Amino acid sequence: QQISWTPLLVLGYLFYLLLGAMVFQLLEKQAETHFRDQFQLEKLKFLQNYTCLDRQALEQFVQVLMEAWEKGVNPEGNSTNPSNWDFSNSFFFAGTVVTTIGYGNLSPSTVAGQIFCVFYALFGVPLNLAFLNQLGKALNAHLLTLERWVQKPGRAQVQVAIFLTTGTLLFLVFPPLVFSYVEGWSYGEGFYFTFITLSTIGFGDYVVGTNPNKHYIPVYRSLTAIWIVFGLAWLALVFNVGADLMERYLQLKWHKSDLSLAEGDTTKLEDEPEQPRIHIPS
Repeated sequence: QQISWTPLLVLGYLFYLLLGAMVFQLLEKQAETHFRDQFQLEKLKFLQNYTCLDRQALEQFVQVLMEAWEKGVNPEGNSTNPSNWDFSNSFFFAGTVVTTIGYGNLSPSTVAGQIFCVFYALFGVPLNLAFLNQLGKALNAHLLTLERWVQKPGRAQVQVAIFLTTGTLLFLVFPPLVFSYVEGWSYGEGFYFTFITLSTIGFGDYVVGTNPNKHYIPVYRSLTAIWIVFGLAWLALVFNVGADLMERYLQLKWHKSDLSLAEGDTTKLEDEPEQPRIHIPS
C-alpha cells in the first residue's frame, strides 16, 4: 500500500504547481505590465527634461545601475553608505549561505570569494542540517517534558497547541513588529519577509539592514541571523509534522478506497447465486 498511492501524490503535486502558476500569472502579470509601461514613460519624461541626453546614453546609465545592484551596491545614497562586507553583514551573508536562503541581493564578486563560497556551502549546508536536526531533537525533548507536565485528557492536543502558539508568536508574529519599526515596512511586509526567510525561499525583494537612509546598530543583522537559525528549526519541524500528517492522510484514504473495492468485490461474489456444477463424463 505504500507504493500504490504514490501516483496520486505525484498528480497532486503537479496539480498544485499548475494551480500556483495560474494564480500567480493572474495576480502579477497585469501589475508587471503596468510597472513596465510606467517605467518606459518615466524614461521618456527624463529625456524630454534633459535634452542633452539621448536614449543610448540613458540606457547605458541604466545598465550601470543594474550592474551596481547585481554587485550588491545600492544605487541610492553615496559612497559613504555602510559596507556590505563588514563583519556583521558578512556574518549575515554566511548564515544565508549555509541555510540555503540565498536572497540574491548580495553575492561574492571576486573569483576567490566565489570559489570559497562553493566549498563553504559544500561543508556548511550539511553542518547546518545536522545542527538543525539536533535542535529539532531538543525541541522534541522539550515537548515530551511538557507532555509529562500536562496530566489531563487530551494532553497531546494541548502540547501541540502550546508548541504551535509559542513558536508562532516568537518567530512569526512578534518579529514583523520589530522589522516594521526598524525598516519602516508595513506589518504585512514584515510578516511576508519573516515567512519567506524562515521557509528558506528567500526571494530577496525584502532584506533587513539594506536601506542606506537608515542607521542600524552594528549587531542588527547578526542578531537577525541568530533568529533565523532558531526560526528555521521551528518551522522545519512544523513542516515535517505537516508533511507526515499529509502522507498518513493520503495513505489512509488510498488504503480505505482499496479496502472498499475489495469488500465490494467480495460482497458481489457472495450475492451471486452459486452456479450449478455440470459433470462432464470422461
